[in-house]
Amino acid sequence: MQKKHLVLAVLAAAGATSVMAQSSVTLYGRVNTTVEYQKAGDVKTTGMFNNSSRFGFKGVEDLGGGLKAGFQLESGFASDTGAGSAAGGGLTFGRQSEVNLSGNFGMVRLGNFFPESYFATADYVSMHNHDTGSSSDALYYDPVWFGKLGTGNKLAYRTPSFGGFTAEGAVSFHEQVSGAGGKYGYDLAANYGMGPLALGAGYSYVNSNYQLGLRAAYTFGQFTVGGYYQRNKDDNQLVATGAGTRDNIRLSGMYTLGASEFHANIGHASKWSNVADSAATQWTLGYNYNLSKRTKVYGYYTAVNNKAGSAINVGKAGDDFSSLAVGVRHNF
Repeated sequence: MQKKHLVLAVLAAAGATSVMAQSSVTLYGRVNTTVEYQKAGDVKTTGMFNNSSRFGFKGVEDLGGGLKAGFQLESGFASDTGAGSAAGGGLTFGRQSEVNLSGNFGMVRLGNFFPESYFATADYVSMHNHDTGSSSDALYYDPVWFGKLGTGNKLAYRTPSFGGFTAEGAVSFHEQVSGAGGKYGYDLAANYGMGPLALGAGYSYVNSNYQLGLRAAYTFGQFTVGGYYQRNKDDNQLVATGAGTRDNIRLSGMYTLGASEFHANIGHASKWSNVADSAATQWTLGYNYNLSKRTKVYGYYTAVNNKAGSAINVGKAGDDFSSLAVGVRHNF
């Protein structure tokens, strides 16, 4: 009898281990904080700033037969004050809250997540501080954001990898009553990576407004160079009559030497066709020192030079913006 109980206990433990092996949950996040001297026009500010700190949970369950179920919940918080991302200081999963099913057919995603067109273009070449904080790409145009659809209420499909090529298409539902004027948003992205070469493309559209971006990056030895080109059309969002069309381009480079990284990038947006003298240029010089794979200290100087009809990062058209920053970033 005792032997029978022992066998049953061993089988139960083996079964529990098998179940546990089929699913997993991971806690992850980033704390990224800078001390900066900023100047916006004649206004000068010295302070501590959060650089898109966040934490999240992600998990996957093996359903058998190659089918998997997954989820990801991600919340932002202010690392300089400890405040949550929601009004009143609470925490929400406003950065990401999705559930997905994946298999040999690819992946189907439902919920709240950033446009993949952004990751395929602008985010990919923002190497020095992962497109966060005062040195983030201020010239990139996304009609889904300006159209107030944000990241929520999305359904997306991502293909499997075909020799380094993947693509994803998404639709954002307006979820408004009939006749209320809600519009669907659409997002397409494609990525190709093979050895040192990485290519990407992204397209977003909502209510006659769109952006189309193309990106390339190449690594040779200790150098990485990259850039993207974006064509924009604003029909009714930035200004009531529509800002019109413009072109946006950004180039970036990184040189690594041991634990050190030296960064430089420059971006220029031409004037909107319907807004006089609205061109702008942004450039950044940065240095990162990697204390480990997860922790780095860094510094940068960034500047946005606005023409008389542009007010990027400032409150008054024609003013310029700059920031001198030092910071610490830790991933967990």
